[in-house]
Amino acid sequence: MKLPETPRHRRAAGFSLLEMVIVLGIIAVIIGGAITVMGKVGDGAKRTQVSADFNAVGSALRMYQTNNGRFPTTQQGIDALVNKPSSTPVPKRWTKLMDRVPTDPWGEPYGYKFPGTVDNTMFEIISKGPDMQQDTEDDISSQKDE
Repeated sequence: MKLPETPRHRRAAGFSLLEMVIVLGIIAVIIGGAITVMGKVGDGAKRTQVSADFNAVGSALRMYQTNNGRFPTTQQGIDALVNKPSSTPVPKRWTKLMDRVPTDPWGEPYGYKFPGTVDNTMFEIISKGPDMQQDTEDDISSQKDE
């Protein structure tokens, strides 16, 4: 009994170069999309951090008002929570309410106004936002809803 003959040109097992390039292209597209999505998640986390900072600084400012009868002036700023102001009105019952002047998630110091832009009976805390430029579209304010 004679065995059947095998073809001379048998296709080698494995992937061709073209198939490998296509697969690597698909993987690159998936990774690029994931990086874009993760970047947006990080931005959302920074905005959440700003909100938490507004709450913490706002609580300290309300305690300052309770102790001294008024909020710090715009010139005294948030620094009045860390260092006793020397400019008028000098607080009579000043106590240190924070260990350091906080910075926003982009590394910039928070701005402060009293009276605020929207409610002139309250303070306003401001972050310059991702572009780190004052008075631009992406600024975040404690008195304005996002």
